[in-house]
Amino acid sequence: MCSTTHSNTRLMFRETDEADNPTVTYIYSEQKAQKSASSGGRIDLLSTTSESSLWSTRPLITYLSDVFLPSGYPQSVSDDYLPYQIFDSLQAFCSSIAGLLSSRAVLQGVGVGNADASPTSALLLHILQDTSGRIATILFAHRVGTALEPECKTYRLAADVFNDLAMILDCLSPMVPAGVMRVSILSAAGVLRALCGVAGGSSKASLSAHFAKWGNLAELNAKDSSQETVISLIGMLVGSVVVSHVTGFTTTWIALLSLLALHLSLNYAAVRSVQMTSLNRQRANIVLSALFHSDTDIDLRHSTIPYEPDSDALTGLTVLTPAQVSAQERISHRGGALQWTSPSNGSTKYLGSAEIGISLDTFFKHARRYNASTAPSANTSTSFKTTLPMEHLTSIFENEPYILFLFPLPGNSTATWHASILLKKGCTVTGQLKAWAHALLTARILSGPAHSSEEPLYVSGVVADVLDILNEKGRFEGFLGALEKAGWDVGVGALETRGGRRVSLE
Repeated sequence: MCSTTHSNTRLMFRETDEADNPTVTYIYSEQKAQKSASSGGRIDLLSTTSESSLWSTRPLITYLSDVFLPSGYPQSVSDDYLPYQIFDSLQAFCSSIAGLLSSRAVLQGVGVGNADASPTSALLLHILQDTSGRIATILFAHRVGTALEPECKTYRLAADVFNDLAMILDCLSPMVPAGVMRVSILSAAGVLRALCGVAGGSSKASLSAHFAKWGNLAELNAKDSSQETVISLIGMLVGSVVVSHVTGFTTTWIALLSLLALHLSLNYAAVRSVQMTSLNRQRANIVLSALFHSDTDIDLRHSTIPYEPDSDALTGLTVLTPAQVSAQERISHRGGALQWTSPSNGSTKYLGSAEIGISLDTFFKHARRYNASTAPSANTSTSFKTTLPMEHLTSIFENEPYILFLFPLPGNSTATWHASILLKKGCTVTGQLKAWAHALLTARILSGPAHSSEEPLYVSGVVADVLDILNEKGRFEGFLGALEKAGWDVGVGALETRGGRRVSLE
């Protein structure tokens, strides 16, 4: 009798979801005799979910996560997504209840329950509100449209401020006599809601683009809509109880103001939790201040650096991460301020202001004011004399994608400077960031006690010296590399808050 030997074959198949979490494991085992065809095998299923409890909540949590969170969570979104969504959901809950109180006041104001009220007048009032809101939408979008993305955190909070003010006006409307005053108040509320729609929708789109790490922007917005729908439903259910019990004048206002205060507090906490990776003006001030301060080859008291630096490589730099900057930045701030932030204690020194991507007309308007304070002359609308060394200035920036000059602002005991930045055609985002860094460091040096002269030749000399500092052994390129390693996206333009102009020199 012939004996037969057997060899065992095992194959293991592991299945994972989008976030690389294991879902199930299949084990295939086959036993086949030597010199004989395979007779098949056996498949064993190993589930990764715990079945120890019949009432386990794990499947329910997994299902809710799939419904309301983006696929691949948490890997598919940034780290600050969950804190923001928690605060955002809570503020939406408060807003839903407050909205019911204000809606009741509006209905009272238009005459619901009053036999003398006319449906036609209510319709005309609605048309007037809608018309004023649409006009306000167009004007507001034209005025701040470019600034909505760079300053998305500021405008996200501003949107809810507009909305809460509109609710307060709605609740005030029944106390105002019918006529022009009530129509004006309700129209103003409509305008504020329109501003809320523009600021909130645009800034929310920028935040969603920041959260989406896998290019899953559409799905993230869809899941966010699902979250808002559930929160709004819960808010309406709770709000219906609140509205039915809170009917008095005093209790209504106490409830409304309490809800609005909680609403704004949660909104502030939500935007504070966001860690943007783009460098707008405020974040650039904070990051660049720390870099310049930690670079031992830069003497902030003088506009020169050692002839032979200690080393070719930039070492020992203080490079702040987006999380560290988020803890320092303010939600409301001066948009065009040049501010020096001390990395040791976080104190801020105001150096002046700056405009980037300005037109030639704006640049030479500053020159006209500068002439008036230094060397007054007879200027006309088509020609004027200037003490600015334009030929020297253009030679300094011959190989740079921008032109920079700092003008002293009048009315200060110590000179406070205004940096005017012209961007040349083809200027990239990194060129804009270099221009801003150049302006910040120049203003810091000019604001020192050893630099009190406002003469144009002296200022242009300091500008040239600072440019040499940035170009010495590729210093600014080293700064960019350090920022990228720290998590900053230096390829995103967030410094221009208005439609910029470009110039060319012939």
